[in-house]
Amino acid sequence: LAERLQGAGHRLADRRIVTDDLYRVRAEVAAWIADDAVEAVLINGGTGLTGRDITPEAIRPLFDREIVGFGELFRQRSYEEIGPATIQSRALAGIANATLVFAMPGSTGACRTAWDAILAHQLDARGGPCNFVALLPRIRELGG
Repeated sequence: LAERLQGAGHRLADRRIVTDDLYRVRAEVAAWIADDAVEAVLINGGTGLTGRDITPEAIRPLFDREIVGFGELFRQRSYEEIGPATIQSRALAGIANATLVFAMPGSTGACRTAWDAILAHQLDARGGPCNFVALLPRIRELGG
């Protein structure tokens, strides 16, 4: 994921491995969304169904708005690759303090799917008439 985003010309501001602790995950993401220099946070891991998978519960309370379509589209694209097992994914996204936050499963394949099928296009100003890059200034202008 880091290689792909840097290869697309984005700057990686920080990279952390955080234990499966709801409050530690929430605190890390909260610090990033409080930083005006960070426009997007990409989280991989913790979106499954086991007791350790707490990413959705950790970050959802931070959202001002949820981007429901990200999880829906991720599962659709993932289904094409892994079949019905994709139902176990709780990939999600939202906007928090005018910062885009995306959470996807931690496997290499899932990160590749999320980046190649969705994020690479939505985080590229050259892509299509409607993408998150074009939307961010309006989100910031309206205060989140």
